[in-house]
Amino acid sequence: MHILFLSHYFPPEVNAPASRTYEHARRWVQQPGVKVTVITNHPNHPKGVLFPGYKNGWITEEEIDGISVRRVKTFLAANAAVIRRTANYLFYMVAAVGGAVGVPKPDIVVATSPQFFCAIAGYVISRLKRRPFVFELRDIWPDSIVTVGAMQASFLIRLLERLELFLYREAALIVAVTDSFRENLISRGIPAAKVVVVKNGVDLDFFQPRTRSLELATKFGAEEKFIAAYIGTIGMAHAVDGIVEAAELLRAETDILLLIVGEGAGKARVESLIASKGLQNIKVLEGVNKASVREYYALAHVNLVTLRNKPLFLAVIPSKIFEIMAMGKAILSSVNGESRRILEAAQAAVFVEPENPLELSEAICRLRNEPDLLSQMGEKGRRFVEQHYDRSNSADALFEHLDRIFQMTQRKF
Repeated sequence: MHILFLSHYFPPEVNAPASRTYEHARRWVQQPGVKVTVITNHPNHPKGVLFPGYKNGWITEEEIDGISVRRVKTFLAANAAVIRRTANYLFYMVAAVGGAVGVPKPDIVVATSPQFFCAIAGYVISRLKRRPFVFELRDIWPDSIVTVGAMQASFLIRLLERLELFLYREAALIVAVTDSFRENLISRGIPAAKVVVVKNGVDLDFFQPRTRSLELATKFGAEEKFIAAYIGTIGMAHAVDGIVEAAELLRAETDILLLIVGEGAGKARVESLIASKGLQNIKVLEGVNKASVREYYALAHVNLVTLRNKPLFLAVIPSKIFEIMAMGKAILSSVNGESRRILEAAQAAVFVEPENPLELSEAICRLRNEPDLLSQMGEKGRRFVEQHYDRSNSADALFEHLDRIFQMTQRKF
């Protein structure tokens, strides 16, 4: 079976859709007779700067761990300004359709969000190639962009919603990454039989417990300090400014250091907020690659997972929770809903109310004094993901769904 997979992001970029697509495809191509072609951008996320060793040509081909990767001309844009990011999405949509012309006819076409212009390209290619279209749903667009304030409810949003429903109806299969997303689609009239759930997982061999790096702790003057770290996207949805406000409340706790590690649209605002408050107990660091992120997870005594207090985020499961648990580290979370249910089942986290800096600061203080609890949460989290969220199992589950659709639609196409 030849799977043509469209993803806006792909390694060496580091984010959830890039990791999921790569780790699934890497496992699929190990099976006899399976080929995977990925159409993606030239790597530039999140800063909008081309990664070393790449040229932004119209078509660039490479092979990564048996995966055929076809990179298309990319409109470079940092993960910040809305207009440039939208141009980046639209450019990829057109370039991906063009880039599919030279690809041998696939047996199935898969496109992954979070932005559904990628899904539009997948749908168009599926019609041109006369093959079934599968929509991997990582986010509910356009609701999510309205929720974070990137756009206001308008005639354009209503048009996007109609397009969204069109894509759902036309897909042979929709693969949601949360149960809540599936329930959302069914409540809007999408047949339950065509919506399956394959949640995110983690590469348990790559993310493993490790000793804290004394060299890294020394770099930040934190050898004897309790470290609470937020590692990931600093975006409009992530409520990172609340971590800064918590740091202000912790100003007198000289043995506590907060770290923010990452890039995103909200980073400049966060840095400005820290400077305006004159805080010395919180540091903002550049984003790191996938290999290095393990050192920062391990460095932290507790890892922070935050989102804004919006109903839509009750349906979101931040993929980093699986990485943190796999590292054997405790979590301090302000994400309710499906994510909270998973972490409570794992007994791997302490919860505070979303966007409540006072509760967050008090929880950090309390956990500083409970090293045994932190250790227990880390151990339980590791065991939990070993039992339930091994990425290889999710890859196999998704492949079974794709193979079923392929077998069902061979005669039709």
